[in-house]
Amino acid sequence: MTSSSATTVHLAVYDTFADWETGYTTAHLTQNGYTVRTVGLSREPVTTMGGLRVQPDLALAELRPEDSALLILTGTAGWDTGETLAPFARAARSFLDAGVPVAAICGATAGLAREGLLDDRAHTSAVSFYLAATGYAGGERYVEADAVTDAGADGGGSLITAGPTEPVAFAREVFALLGVYDAKKLDAWYRLFHDSDASAYEVLQGE
Repeated sequence: MTSSSATTVHLAVYDTFADWETGYTTAHLTQNGYTVRTVGLSREPVTTMGGLRVQPDLALAELRPEDSALLILTGTAGWDTGETLAPFARAARSFLDAGVPVAAICGATAGLAREGLLDDRAHTSAVSFYLAATGYAGGERYVEADAVTDAGADGGGSLITAGPTEPVAFAREVFALLGVYDAKKLDAWYRLFHDSDASAYEVLQGE
């Protein structure tokens, strides 16, 4: 029997988080047997950048890596305007140290950079100079790509990063990491949602 931690994904939520950046990811995870639980700094409701009100399922203090298959961190200007969201970056460190993967997109990559989590890992973001402004030491590991997965080392968890304009590539990396689709279906999924390739729909329907 599959444990709940193997099929539970945690999505960090905070005021003005960019709700579109993980829409593909969470929608298709829930369609494939995963449960998405939202995590806030507290259990108080937050409002997304799109104006949606979200009631967190749990507070950050309640989150444990052993209860999760993945932690997802989304973008918001809050990553660059103070230390309010730093606890989420520290949570990401605890996940990676425990061997549980983390996926960060847009401004969340800067939060991880400030926490030192990108110094020794291949990664990407919006642009290289955005991360350079954090003063981090990982500039040589920056990759010009839509999304990057670094498998980690010494038992550490895998880390996915992406820029704000790549929600589909971000989702693709998450699905590949978690084994949501086999290689053929994953390729078709990406071609359908990224390239509007109608022929890919036939592949998806035929699997």
